[in-house]
Amino acid sequence: MSSDRDECWFAVRCVFARGWPPDRTTPVYEERITLWRAASAEDAIERAEAEALEYAGSVVESPDSYLGMAQSYQLFDAPGDGAEVFSLMRTSALEPTEYLDTFFDTGAERQRPVE
Repeated sequence: MSSDRDECWFAVRCVFARGWPPDRTTPVYEERITLWRAASAEDAIERAEAEALEYAGSVVESPDSYLGMAQSYQLFDAPGDGAEVFSLMRTSALEPTEYLDTFFDTGAERQRPVE
């Protein structure tokens, strides 16, 4: 067992297929980022995946499905105002606007603009 001094903060992103409503014709996917104090990335992912399975099954009538994809990021600072909690780098030949449209702004996201 590790001491608190051996543990770091990790953000873990897990991906889900939403199961509600059950008659939906187009799947909806959810990405969740949770924070874990753990001795290693592996430990944080193990704990996050256990929570992901619990989260996915929390709606008995129409459970979500955890897709088995988890990514971790070790925080450099303790969580707080302005702390970086996740970072993922991807190499791509796409131009900036095309990159954003391809991965983050497809038009199918459930988001609203900041006013």
